[in-house]
Amino acid sequence: MADGPLPLDGPLLAIAVEPAPFDPLQSLAAWHTKLAAALGDLPAAESHFIGRVRPTAAGGEALSALELEHYPGMTEAQLHTLASAAAARHGATAVLVRHRVGRVLPGESIVLVAVAASRRGPALRCCQELLEALKHEAPFWKREWLAAGSSSWVQGNTPL
Repeated sequence: MADGPLPLDGPLLAIAVEPAPFDPLQSLAAWHTKLAAALGDLPAAESHFIGRVRPTAAGGEALSALELEHYPGMTEAQLHTLASAAAARHGATAVLVRHRVGRVLPGESIVLVAVAASRRGPALRCCQELLEALKHEAPFWKREWLAAGSSSWVQGNTPL
């Protein structure tokens, strides 16, 4: 039997809900190492998105933090379902999703989405579709904490 990567039944998915800050570039480097080991080489195309907390609330006031609540277990399962479905629709080889929960400060990374595919079109389309699905279908509840001390739950999502 020859040594080498194993054949895949579907896309490689790496999904994590993070209660602590993470470095998206270190996360990508670690993902690349795992992909190369699993596949024997990196796919030809990748698309990435790194989202950070804005310094202002939806109403324009200074933001001291964004708090994200989630339902443990259900959230990870939904992220897996969304990533798997988008990867299947676009023929992606691998998907990485890291999403923060808890109190996230302005400037801190809140989400990392990375998609690897054999071509740029599927990688780009899958990444954008998955990002929109995370914004609209993932079970996260967001509360804006204003620098003035008050807070309010976010209604709806931010525009593209």
